[in-house]
Amino acid sequence: MYKILLSIIILSSNTVLAMDGMHDHKSHNHDGHKDMTYVDGSKTKITDEMFSSFSTGLSNTQIVIVDVQGMVCDFCARGIEKTFNDDQDVKKVQVSLEKGKVLIAYAMNKKVDLDEIKNIFLSNGQTATGIIIRKV
Repeated sequence: MYKILLSIIILSSNTVLAMDGMHDHKSHNHDGHKDMTYVDGSKTKITDEMFSSFSTGLSNTQIVIVDVQGMVCDFCARGIEKTFNDDQDVKKVQVSLEKGKVLIAYAMNKKVDLDEIKNIFLSNGQTATGIIIRKV
């Protein structure tokens, strides 16, 4: 009986862990956000303070600054953050809903694929409208 119970617990926990990695943005709608203004990251600027704060402690790094359109809620932001944090080449991620910006710190040896980044945003329901890479 103990072995059967243990097997059920293990299988259940593996299922929950496997589901945790999935981000189905299509099942999340923004009906409750109809009155919110959609921030277009291409129309806002990242401040020197924000960039400096993000890059503190990072060296031999390339920071990708992405202008995003369509990110309106914390669910959107956390989905993007989780997706990039799952990449072993990513050192740090910061999402700013109010500015429509995402900062991603990659190892210097990573060849940054702009199309891959754009597709990540598309699969999460947003659009990357601009991408800049700065070396630190």
